[in-house]
Amino acid sequence: MKHAKLQADIDKILNADHHDPFAILGMHTEVSGDTRTIVVRTYQPDARRVSVIESATGDVVGELECVRPQGFFMGPIEDKAAPFRYRLSILPRDSAEEYQIEDPYRFPPILGQLDLHLLTEGKHLRIFEKLGAHPTVMEGVAGTTFAVWAPNARKVSVVGDFNNWDGRMHPMRNRHEAGVWEIFLPGVGPGARYKFEVRAGFGELMALKADPYAFEAEHPPATASVVHDPTPYKWNDQAWMGRRAHAHDRDAPVAIYEVHLGSWKRRPEEGNRYLTYRELADDLIAYVKDLGFTHIELMPIHEYPFDGSWGYQPTGLFAATSRYGKPSDLKYFIDRCHQEGLGVLIDWVAGHFPGDAHGLCYFDGTHLYEHSDPRLGRHMDWDTLIYNYGRTEVRNFLLSNALYWMEEFHVDGLRVDAVASMLYLDYSRKEGEWIPNVFGGRENLEAIDFIKTMNELVYGHHEGVMTVAEESTAWPAVSRPTYLGGLGFGYKWNMGWMNDTLRYISKDPVHRRYHHDLLTFGLLYSFTENFILPLSHDEVVHGKGSLLSKMPGDGWQKFANLRTYLTFMYTMSGKKLLFMGIEFGQGDEWNHNKSLDWHLLDYPLQRGLHNLVRDINMLYRSNPALYETDCAPEGFSWIDCHDSDNSIISYIRKAKDPEDFVVVVCNFTPVVRQSYRIGVPVGGSYDEILNTDAACYEGSGVGNQGRVDAEEREAHGHPFSLDLVLPPLGAVVLKPHREVVVTPEAEDTAEEAAGTEELSAEVEPAETPRTDAEEA
Repeated sequence: MKHAKLQADIDKILNADHHDPFAILGMHTEVSGDTRTIVVRTYQPDARRVSVIESATGDVVGELECVRPQGFFMGPIEDKAAPFRYRLSILPRDSAEEYQIEDPYRFPPILGQLDLHLLTEGKHLRIFEKLGAHPTVMEGVAGTTFAVWAPNARKVSVVGDFNNWDGRMHPMRNRHEAGVWEIFLPGVGPGARYKFEVRAGFGELMALKADPYAFEAEHPPATASVVHDPTPYKWNDQAWMGRRAHAHDRDAPVAIYEVHLGSWKRRPEEGNRYLTYRELADDLIAYVKDLGFTHIELMPIHEYPFDGSWGYQPTGLFAATSRYGKPSDLKYFIDRCHQEGLGVLIDWVAGHFPGDAHGLCYFDGTHLYEHSDPRLGRHMDWDTLIYNYGRTEVRNFLLSNALYWMEEFHVDGLRVDAVASMLYLDYSRKEGEWIPNVFGGRENLEAIDFIKTMNELVYGHHEGVMTVAEESTAWPAVSRPTYLGGLGFGYKWNMGWMNDTLRYISKDPVHRRYHHDLLTFGLLYSFTENFILPLSHDEVVHGKGSLLSKMPGDGWQKFANLRTYLTFMYTMSGKKLLFMGIEFGQGDEWNHNKSLDWHLLDYPLQRGLHNLVRDINMLYRSNPALYETDCAPEGFSWIDCHDSDNSIISYIRKAKDPEDFVVVVCNFTPVVRQSYRIGVPVGGSYDEILNTDAACYEGSGVGNQGRVDAEEREAHGHPFSLDLVLPPLGAVVLKPHREVVVTPEAEDTAEEAAGTEELSAEVEPAETPRTDAEEA
């Protein structure tokens, strides 16, 4: 290498500004005529002397000359004609004790050509195994590989505790064919903190960047990435994984408990700290299972810097937030959920990311992950940035992340946040603030294609999982397969139903007669999608108050309203989602900075509501009529949707077997309705299997004494009818009484088995909640 060029390259190394450090540092063969000389160069700013040791023999084979006072050493290895493995022996400036290191610049490239090719194509579905930080053994040496995509950077270094955060120490190899920078650092292992120092194309240094593919991060407000522990987690959820496919089907009961882990419960006696993932595995799982929910949905658990974003502004999509423990602790929590028969969904935020300097924003000195034009690249409502879904590497980043949570954490589903903001180019924008697509439309074609591909990959690679769209517009076929022209989600939140019915239930009962359509309108589109009926965190924040506070009337009436409303939700078509605290009547608006008010369960009304939620989950799960046909129109029929004067609705829910059905009647006024007649399709006795006014729920005890006989009297188009007593602000659920016909042969067999015990030909419905009559 010519002297002038070599000196210029050394200057660039010393200034942390060399685009190709592996061309200078490490061992090289210099050719001059017929002479081949092995040369070693290294930058060691704290060294007084540097020697080269042959790894195979342990012998010192060369002393390097310090050619720059800043600590640049170089020199020939006289007795060697070909490259060999070596170590460096360092004598520090401030110590007499030498130590040896492996030179990072003697190791070969990390990513193979196939990895780079698939990345540039956007088809490397396991790119998270290559980019990021991964402890490994290379050529018999333990260390960690680091790799990051930054195609427009002039120089990238990895910095951390291991090099005093000095960007001159470990500049990375540039794989220019894919824009990836990589290096293997011997001796760096799990627990090491690190970031990337990026010098942009015009020479400016960016703020130190966290690793987009890091599996672990520091506890906020610290922002460094952390080298993860690669020890495989031993899963014990094989039974669940083998049967979970049916747990998410449209004909399965799905009742989701939505949780913000940081505020579900805290330890006030220990500084109001969060519960850890493992503590939550002991407390939360048992609680949710006791209440009868089928799934837990976790609000975002990927790493995020600002507590007040609740996780919806993530900076580390691959890192489980360190607020509650290590990644292995989260796996333990999910494993325990599965062992207890609970599915786990996570909120997945692929629609936007924050502009924090250490995050993805302007990552390599260019708008790498986001669009450069704010009309495409910035959400004005949230002051966040929008992914460039048309860039293959960005798509690859997000698609591999969706699969990562399924594969590495056994997550059962993704609830995709803010889908509407992804679908529309003019989302929450005024005229002139957005750019039409190539056809002049408002649809974000790249985002639509990304969403479809994500759903195809998730369902294609992981049997039995589910994806859920939080989509608030009338975009068609959100939960229909992509081969039928849909977006490919399994389910969609029914935001219209939620908004309409909350408006209705918040009105004083005297005015409800004028808003009856808010209860019934949703059935006009209820089967156009596979809907989930959500009462989520969004309805109890930002000044909206708690769900209980929306209910009109005095204290007793508020709880009666809420019991009836929840029963209405659980008996309508659609899967169910309930945000934490609603189940016992949390009075205050949700606050992410404090625990739910668990002491309220000491009060009768709150305890009664809690009992109702437990019983109604039991009712929902034990009656196929309430879940098998949630997404099919043949599973629902009105008895009477027109009684607006009395603010009463009545309807039938049917299982796949149409003879298996339940009757639901909801009275949204505080007036007891005596002799209220509704038509029913068959005669016989009907069991009152739920009454929200029962004494066990702190109701007034008005009801039908547990059973009512149908009369052969036509009503509402049915040949039979029931003469009911409807409780005030209450709902009743009735089911035809089942009778077992016992043959003489069966009776003889039963008598032999039971001795003198008399066999009854009548059986009660399975898992029937208590009614007011039974309480009495």
